[in-house]
Amino acid sequence: MAKKKGKARPRKNKKKRASSFMSSVKKMLLGAFAVVVCFIGVLFIYNWFYPVSKTRPVEKKQDRAETIARPKSSEKKAAQATGNKQATKPKKETSAYTFEAGAEIPRLKNKQKEQVIKHEGYTVSYNSDYKIANWVAYELTSKEATSKKNERSNKFVSDPLVKGATATNEDYTRSGYDRGHMAPAGDMKWSAKAMRESFYLSNICPQKPGLNRGIWKELEEQARLWAKENGSLLIVTGPVITDDLKRLGKNRVGIPKTFYKVICTVMNGKPEGVGFLFDNKDYGKTPLKSMMIPIDSVEKVTGIDFFPSLPDSIENPMEAYVNDGSWSF
Repeated sequence: MAKKKGKARPRKNKKKRASSFMSSVKKMLLGAFAVVVCFIGVLFIYNWFYPVSKTRPVEKKQDRAETIARPKSSEKKAAQATGNKQATKPKKETSAYTFEAGAEIPRLKNKQKEQVIKHEGYTVSYNSDYKIANWVAYELTSKEATSKKNERSNKFVSDPLVKGATATNEDYTRSGYDRGHMAPAGDMKWSAKAMRESFYLSNICPQKPGLNRGIWKELEEQARLWAKENGSLLIVTGPVITDDLKRLGKNRVGIPKTFYKVICTVMNGKPEGVGFLFDNKDYGKTPLKSMMIPIDSVEKVTGIDFFPSLPDSIENPMEAYVNDGSWSF
């Protein structure tokens, strides 16, 4: 019996060891399970407070810039069709339309003679048949319009760049006509050279004193106020040349029956235009505002295409009507 009892003890020890092993395994599994649950819990909490959409890489700024700066070819074609130059060139967005250099230069549609001469403050299309200008064009900025740097020179001389016949001071002597400026001396005070060249006779036309010293001068002064208000004006002015003009002096200077002035500027971010036609006479107290007409009307009378470098989508509506509420008086 003693032998039997001695043999039974090892079995109990084996059972105890097996039970202890299983218990350890269970504890390890439970521990592992707890770790997994905790890890999943941490991920859930992290995703709750930091969603994937916030941490996901976004489109590179460089790529977005290239997309904006380089429109698709179809967009370029549409832009070219509508005349929208800003859409085809990567530029900083601005609230106001800006004119390109030389946008003030017009184009003759008739067959008048012309010699185009560029001076410091203006460009003139000189007509050697009549010894006066077809047109005088220039840009007037706010800074130029308010400058008082130079006083009038009052020295009228022949334009040294004119080829062929030219007017002289003697042609105007005791004629009853003023030597009327097309580009006024008052717009040229910003430069001594521009002031001096404004007295070239290529920039001068015979005008009745009542016109030159009256409503014509009033318009010149008003244009300077508009330039100050709007930052810049494009101005084209001159005589209306017809085949039946009377002549003045020994050089047979043409005496215009009518004068014009067209002005383009930017208001509220878009170009606006206005035109004026004056007979060569005294207008008395006629309000300047009542003389405003569309630029198209001036083109029909003069045979000149004004502001031809502007896109048609801008030029056509600007010249078709006058937004008189935009022009302050």
